[in-house]
Amino acid sequence: MVVTAPAPTAAASTASPAGAHAPAFTPTREATRDALAKAQTRPALIDCDLHNELHGDVQALLPYLSERWREHVQTFGARGPGGASYPRFMDARQDARPPSGRRAGSEVDYFRSHYLDPYNVAYGILIPLNPAPRQMNHELGAALATAVNDWQVAEWLDREPRLRASMAVSVEAPDLAVQEIRRRAEEKRFVQVQFPGRPQEPMGRRKYWPIYEACEEYGLKVFSHAFGSYGQPITGAGPASFYLEDHVGPAQAMQANIISLVAEGVFDRFPSLRVISVENGLGWVPSLMWRLDASWRLLRAEVPHLQKAPSDYVRDHIYATTQPMEEPHKPHQFFELLDQLGSFVDHVVFASDYPHWDADQPDDALPVRLPDDLVQKIYFDNAAKLYGLG
Repeated sequence: MVVTAPAPTAAASTASPAGAHAPAFTPTREATRDALAKAQTRPALIDCDLHNELHGDVQALLPYLSERWREHVQTFGARGPGGASYPRFMDARQDARPPSGRRAGSEVDYFRSHYLDPYNVAYGILIPLNPAPRQMNHELGAALATAVNDWQVAEWLDREPRLRASMAVSVEAPDLAVQEIRRRAEEKRFVQVQFPGRPQEPMGRRKYWPIYEACEEYGLKVFSHAFGSYGQPITGAGPASFYLEDHVGPAQAMQANIISLVAEGVFDRFPSLRVISVENGLGWVPSLMWRLDASWRLLRAEVPHLQKAPSDYVRDHIYATTQPMEEPHKPHQFFELLDQLGSFVDHVVFASDYPHWDADQPDDALPVRLPDDLVQKIYFDNAAKLYGLG
């Protein structure tokens, strides 16, 4: 696919360091009349990375836990944000904090007025960064996953029809994960199953196959969201010193997971499975496909179960979100990236990462102006096809 630049100038990206000026979605507590009026004429979009946050973290789940696990959490607690990793995750945007003072992203009504309505979001895919995958006690993790999913239905899906949800599961206990998938499988507002960015083993390992089998059976997608350590170093070279390193590093983990999924033959065994890389960038996709194919040509005797070139599996089964979008210093280089992605451009879906501090404002998420038909694909069509949304 060749994409020709319509103009040599670029629209400035809105990404900014913590503490610097952050782009405003809507500068007031409620959507302004002008913003809502503009929403009537702006093209509809599908946002594939919206974070519904737990106010008070695990405490918000107490009403959704059984008496046994409620007493357990109140007595012994649970592993906290980041899986007890360092450095901790950065905070959300201050302008996304509702008037009640609760945590940004924790109230569906403010979510609606501050973001969904002003930006004409036709559908939003919720991704709760929840405590379930952090637990070394797998039974506790499974109980928390069930609570997270029940919380999403009661406090989000039932109150906003445009929302779809990601299913929390205890991925390191696949038998318990499959139980939760089957429990919620008939609830079609759940569209995908959540993996952390750095699970305890690469995602292609046979350990996780029962989860993929259940997802394929019920038409659910699988996605891996950046960040979290869950007992692993947050870089490929060991523990990091700074949040800066973790903010740049998730692409390393996602590439390793994709290599594992391809090499282990997951997509041959589960041909309808689709995996979405969320918040890991996508500039590395072409070079990963090149290197995979080059190594496969030399070592294909080791993996005779692969029925086609590794890059074909990537093009057929992997999707990637726009956030964080690559921002080359020379605008024409972004068009070169799109040309290198080729048909994979049809697997790129829009994501804002709202309401996190480095979220992308929809109007400025792309670093250059693209042809209208390609914008329509990235902001709506690709995700509509992937998730079966009208």
